[in-house]
This record gives sequence, C-alpha cells and structure tokens, in this order.
Amino acid sequence: MSASETIATARLWTAEGFRDNDWKRIEDVEALPGEGKLILPLEAFLALDPAAREAALPRLGVEVLPGETVDPLLPFLDRLPLVALAFPAFNDGRSYSKAELLRSRHGYRGELRATGDVLIDQIPHMLRCGFSSFEVTNQTALARLEAGRRGGIPLYYQPTATASRPGKYAWRRLAG
Repeated sequence: MSASETIATARLWTAEGFRDNDWKRIEDVEALPGEGKLILPLEAFLALDPAAREAALPRLGVEVLPGETVDPLLPFLDRLPLVALAFPAFNDGRSYSKAELLRSRHGYRGELRATGDVLIDQIPHMLRCGFSSFEVTNQTALARLEAGRRGGIPLYYQPTATASRPGKYAWRRLAG
C-alpha cells in the first residue's frame, strides 16, 4: 500500500471517538487552493511566500517528520491550528519528544495529530504527551478503538504534558 493510499484509508480518532477529517494533505504549494483546511510538509510551509503564508495561516496545518526540528514553527504556533507529527515506523519515537516540547515548553494549544504507524499500544502514551488526534490505519487499533478499548497503564512514574488525575503516580504520591 502506498503512502497516499494509507493516508486515504486512515480514520481520524480523538479521545471523544472517531470523527470526520476536515483536513486535506497537499504536497505542492505552487497553487495554494483558496479554500479548505490544508496540511503541508514543513519544507513546503516554510517555502511559502510570507504574505501568502500569513493570509492562509488560519487554515494551514504542518506535518513534521521525525528528522525535522519544530524550531522553524515557533513564530507561528500561536496562530497555527494543527501540527501533525509523523510516526513512519512504530519504533521511531522522536515525535513523542516533539509533542512534549510543543505542549510543555512552547505552550502549543492547537490540534496535535499523530500520523503514520499509530498502534493501539502507543495511543495512551501519545495522549499523555499531548496528542489530541490520531490518523489510524492499523486494523487492530481501529477495531479496539471502535470497541472503546484504548488500553493503557493506570499508574505513572512521571508527569507529562497532559496532567494525570491526583494520586496516579505510583511512587511519588506516597509518604516515605
């Protein structure tokens, strides 16, 4: 299955359940469509004419690959409605760190989307890192999410971008 076929078959899931995906991916920004929400690769977003980018910013999202830094997005984070972080393989966790940095250090409050190889076992951890939506293609993940079974571990060893319920740190909240 090609990358474009995988994206076409992806279903969008949030903590509230499945929803329609209003965003369309485009690779070539030669003729930026005048309507609709668009996800651009980071390189294409940065290559846009600054005036055109500013005018379209409320309807633009940016996909960042694991080997790319989020630093060029920092001046736009307060106006950028969506940042998609790619997981091209289940064992490439660099986007977890980017999500944590965006939420905790840089205060990003827009939609943070996980794309690529999103597995059911990763979703609870991704939620804790601050992801708010997921493009899911994995059949096992889709079936479990449809059944309301997202899994996860009830006790945590460390805080993250998403606050835990009080008393959920197994060893930190107990008197010594």
